[in-house]
Amino acid sequence: MEKRLSELPKLAKEATKENLKYFANLKKRTPKNLDYVVQELHDAEFEKTDCLTCGNCCKTTSPIFTDKDIERISKHLKMKVADFQKQYLERDEDNFMVLKTAPCSFLDASDNTCFIYNVRPKACAEYPHTNRKKFINISDLTVANTAICPATYNIVEALKKAVPMVSKVKKRRS
Repeated sequence: MEKRLSELPKLAKEATKENLKYFANLKKRTPKNLDYVVQELHDAEFEKTDCLTCGNCCKTTSPIFTDKDIERISKHLKMKVADFQKQYLERDEDNFMVLKTAPCSFLDASDNTCFIYNVRPKACAEYPHTNRKKFINISDLTVANTAICPATYNIVEALKKAVPMVSKVKKRRS
């Protein structure tokens, strides 16, 4: 897995232009069954992918913490909301609450488990968002996640094969 993770940013970067073009075309002509196709690809990928062998999302990025997340996690940790925020969170450039540090403060690096798994932020529970309804609306996030999550990279590559984009060729009239 370590070798795959070290190669992933380069692979994702090489595919970024192609992926952005693919999703731009897909947005113009979105198949009605796209969410179904992506859900099938997501399910197939996660039948063979164990996130505990990777943990790259927890090691390199921070989820957005909603107010509900903050309240739930603070309560679980028996902390006041203000104390939890002061100890663990900061506002990012988009004014979202995110972790101050990476890797995640709640990651047990010895086995990639989460100390707050049962009350983790919604963004963590939904990551990598490849089974979300209206998947086409998060294509930019999905392309960004290909550099972090090997499963997302695989899902996007499989999607390009499952739903190839054929450009319309205009025929000349004589």
